[in-house]
Amino acid sequence: MAKNEHEIRDPIHVFIRLDSQEREVVDSRPFQRLRHIHQLAMTYLVYPGTTHKRFEHSLGVMELASRVYDVITSNANIIDDVRNRLPEIADEDQRRYWRRVLRMAALCHDIGHLPFSHAAEKDLLPNGWTHERITKQLILSGEMREIWESQKPPLNPQDIAKLAVGPKEMPKERFTDWETILAEIITGDAFGVDRMDYLLRDSYHAGVAYGRFDHYRLIDTLRILPNPSQHGAPTLGVTEGGLQSAEALLLARYFMYSQVYFHPIRRIYDIHLKDFLKEWLPNGRFSTDIEQFLALTDVEVTAALREASLNPNAPGHIHAERILKRKHFKVLYSRNSIDINQNPDSVLAVYEAASDKFGKDNVRVDTYTQEGSAPDFPVLKTDGRIVSSIAESQTLDKLPVVATGYVFISRECYENAIAWLNEKRDDIIKREEKEEEP
Repeated sequence: MAKNEHEIRDPIHVFIRLDSQEREVVDSRPFQRLRHIHQLAMTYLVYPGTTHKRFEHSLGVMELASRVYDVITSNANIIDDVRNRLPEIADEDQRRYWRRVLRMAALCHDIGHLPFSHAAEKDLLPNGWTHERITKQLILSGEMREIWESQKPPLNPQDIAKLAVGPKEMPKERFTDWETILAEIITGDAFGVDRMDYLLRDSYHAGVAYGRFDHYRLIDTLRILPNPSQHGAPTLGVTEGGLQSAEALLLARYFMYSQVYFHPIRRIYDIHLKDFLKEWLPNGRFSTDIEQFLALTDVEVTAALREASLNPNAPGHIHAERILKRKHFKVLYSRNSIDINQNPDSVLAVYEAASDKFGKDNVRVDTYTQEGSAPDFPVLKTDGRIVSSIAESQTLDKLPVVATGYVFISRECYENAIAWLNEKRDDIIKREEKEEEP
């Protein structure tokens, strides 16, 4: 008999198990393409171990998604209010169907990523396009529909697409309470397993401890609970015993963003890559045509970078040299609390002044401020009360927002630019001292 259960060894989850129908998805063109898409773009130029790909991350997301599903749909973990509001939980056939849909959606949630993942997505896709939209397009494509329809029982491609990208990316689609919760398992701000896996996996490969947290304890304490801040709508929350693990997850996110994802040299390599792609790609944009999209991975872009770095007449030559010969722009100025208190736009002010002084071609700027604050999720206390996580946790109430900002300058201008910036600072200090004199 043909083997139906398959095991894949994984450094984060030890074993990831899948059946033959799921393996069909793994063997598909859109999923195999992820073997050639770096999870963290060019972060390996700063953290050499971060050469892992979207392929293994997607397998990990599938593994965690079904672990969460099994916990929150266990009869012992369902409170009466939720049981009454979600009839799907009581229907064994429905539970089995949606578990398969969830695992397929988790597998496919990243198949729409561009070469080098997020590095150039925002500026190099046509207006209105995101990697989530491409993911949806691929899931609903004829090639993938054949796989979904051959499943036993057949799976609805629209169900898979909805869970893979979530309500935010499909605002015109109606999501039931049940579908919203299942999508939240993958994409949720608080407990999305996409985030859980990438924090654990990126931390492991970067060789840092910032992204580690007790995900075993966290998953075991997850529950579907009525959210007091959303008129009792069911959502993912935790029991009181899991609150510290939830805090650790959100702190891990803060530290990984601060120390790894927004490392200044990592960010400038993204900018140089984007500059290269603008000159190398036809019309300076990625194609959203499925065949052209599937044909382009990090491999083709890396080959083009190497070729352009050796040919002064090739499109993007100077940007390719900066990447491959490590001639990246250097940090001229970093966002800091002293300057921000005086001028909230200090990063842009320095960028504009430096651009006027040294020319826009020699200066780059990168800013990011996290939207919103810590997510507010329900917590089930031991006495049966359901409370707000923000009210219950001082840690979450005071969780800092990720905010970074850098101005970069070409190496040719760096020394003169540093002297210029120091002179400007000295002038400001002298002016302030003079204004304080009686």
